[in-house]
Amino acid sequence: MVRLLRRRVAAANPLFPFLSAVDEIVVMTPQVIEIRLSKPRPDLLKLFAQPELGLWRSARSRGSGPLRIVAPGPSPLFRPAFDPGIADPEDQREVDRDEEVRLVGERAARAIARFSTGGADLVSGGTFADWPLLAAAPDLPRGAPRLDPAVGLFGLAIARRDGFLADPSNRAALSAAIDRSAVLGAVMPGWEAADRILPEALDSAAPPQVPEWSLLTLDQRRTAARARVAAWPDPVRLRVALPSGPGATLLFAQLAASMASIGIVLERGGADADLILIDRVAPYDSGRWYIATACAPCGDVATEAIVAAREAPTLPLRAERIAAADAALNADAAFIPLARPLRWSLVSPRATAWRANPRAWHPLNHLRADTN
Repeated sequence: MVRLLRRRVAAANPLFPFLSAVDEIVVMTPQVIEIRLSKPRPDLLKLFAQPELGLWRSARSRGSGPLRIVAPGPSPLFRPAFDPGIADPEDQREVDRDEEVRLVGERAARAIARFSTGGADLVSGGTFADWPLLAAAPDLPRGAPRLDPAVGLFGLAIARRDGFLADPSNRAALSAAIDRSAVLGAVMPGWEAADRILPEALDSAAPPQVPEWSLLTLDQRRTAARARVAAWPDPVRLRVALPSGPGATLLFAQLAASMASIGIVLERGGADADLILIDRVAPYDSGRWYIATACAPCGDVATEAIVAAREAPTLPLRAERIAAADAALNADAAFIPLARPLRWSLVSPRATAWRANPRAWHPLNHLRADTN
């Protein structure tokens, strides 16, 4: 088990940047593993609960959690695992078919159609890109669409820092010019806008940094941004990378309209895009996750501040450095916040134990109250 855990916290894991304080993993007894840290990490257990840190022995493993794969394939069938901790183990060897779970991975449109015809009890993992499809599904039961109060980042990272985007004031002007109400409302009316990276103080020593333009009206912001674009010697054309889906198309149309209002032509691009959409749910509540994720990339000052927060030897100093990094990232204007992530599910009346939550996690063994 120790060998597996060491492998999971290695550099290949996407959570590796947030596990840097793990200094050593050793066996204490056959039942006890000790994880030694070089720096304080109060949220470490939440990180170890992430799917990215799940343990399995090989690619052919049938799992080690509460469910086991009993029929592998493109749509694997899962069955509750035998639990020796239950008093009457003989009873649980006979599993009711209703306790089995079959996973089907498919495009959102097909998943919605399957749910509408009664072929599925749950559609999970919906994002803003697919949300408009629900409006075209008239047969959905009332109350089936559910929203998670997801926390995290939804916005545009400045991927290329040359030309017009080399100046932080120009990058800030882009953010100021966006009509967030129109951009978000085109996808889902009532989707709340965000103009800052941190949703709240969290473990920072200061409140979230607010951009200087936040107290100005949209017309005032656009007038200032238009002047910066007009002063640039060449026409400004930018490319933005977005996922596929009707929601992304609606988002792009409104972003392009906002950019056009200040004289910038916005196009939809790919790997060479100037702006890249970041749509991620926070795995745990730490300001360092937000600033590190929003730095994609950011300037040297902000990068050094983020590293300093990671290396802080005490919690009070870590909080101060997170606040300093938030301020440096705000000054660098490396990220354009738009909202918090939109996550939705379709839930049938059979999934009585489904609960909305900030992580948008819905364990398959906790969907029906009578099987928990």
